[in-house]
Amino acid sequence: MPAVVLMGARQTGKSTLAAKLANGERRYHSLDDLDVLDTVRRDPGALLGGRSPVTLDEVQRAPTLLPAVKRAIDKDRKPGRFLLTGSANLLLMRQVSESLAGRASYVTLWPMTRREQLGLGSAGRWEELLATPDEQWHELLTAMSEQAPKGDWRALAGRGGFPTPALELGTRGERAIWFDGYIRTYLERDLQDLASIGSLPDLRRLMRAACLRLGQMLNQTELGRDTALPQPTVHRWLNLLETSYMLVRLPAFAINRTKRLIKTPKIYWGDTGVALHLGGQGKPEGAHLENLVLLDLLTWRDTRVKHAELGYWRTSTGEEVDFVIEADGALLPIEVKATTRPRLADCAHLRSFRTEYGRKARAGLLLHGGDTLEWLTADVLAAPWWMVL
Repeated sequence: MPAVVLMGARQTGKSTLAAKLANGERRYHSLDDLDVLDTVRRDPGALLGGRSPVTLDEVQRAPTLLPAVKRAIDKDRKPGRFLLTGSANLLLMRQVSESLAGRASYVTLWPMTRREQLGLGSAGRWEELLATPDEQWHELLTAMSEQAPKGDWRALAGRGGFPTPALELGTRGERAIWFDGYIRTYLERDLQDLASIGSLPDLRRLMRAACLRLGQMLNQTELGRDTALPQPTVHRWLNLLETSYMLVRLPAFAINRTKRLIKTPKIYWGDTGVALHLGGQGKPEGAHLENLVLLDLLTWRDTRVKHAELGYWRTSTGEEVDFVIEADGALLPIEVKATTRPRLADCAHLRSFRTEYGRKARAGLLLHGGDTLEWLTADVLAAPWWMVL
């Protein structure tokens, strides 16, 4: 494509990656540089001329730049001309009228997965599980268990996936200082690029309330009542949080795709370390393990060439499966339990899902906090979380 747009939350490593890819062969301009930003706002086409490829960092700071990029591409569609990065989802920003449709590929850089932090350069074993017959999963995960050592998911949740706290800061106190600065910068500067926020303390209170509801179905009226905010304000601010990759909405799964759009989503956070800090929680809970699994799944999904969808499944009687992967014409149901000793009762909803969708459903996968890899039933494999993530 003539352009690639690399999106993701601030501090995931977009600028570092873009600068490495430039490697002296591309012109590199960051809109965090006020002189560059001023130039672009006065003359959007000033940085786009010439034959050499261009990297433009943090383009969400000047949405008027995108129509100029479109015009430049229409004159010359040479692949790789533009690499654009943004700390907001440009496709969700109201002030962005130009999506570069047909001219750009969009890639999301999520916080680092566990395997990336270990230097293995990948997400979890989702692709291998999908490509392997169900009855061979036990053998597959046993053979691959040596690639990544056993880990403590609570420590992983506390570090999060941003490179600095995950790899460079060794103590909880150091990470707390970093997270506090990150949230302050996000509130006081990054959000102002997206919209005018009248009361930052109110928004921070809403963010904390959302962090205390990880893995729960989104109820905007309840959030508004608990934070003393009107529902329209809650709706608008949640959209802003999603646009800037702070909030993640997981849609409900249904065979009827229209129903997926109207059913209530569940909410998670874009980084578990930030969520724990905002929520003021000392110890991670089961919802944070769910959040870790979801972020790993999102990283896998968004770098997969073949289309895949993620959702959660819930019935009117309250049966629920945490995650459903829809890929390659099949459905893979996943349940996440923080317990170290999964029981037969933990399989019930996975088996209900398989009964509902018949041959289209793969075997159920129960990820838990223990060390035992075993078939709890003929169609549900209980696997330690660290063997998959």
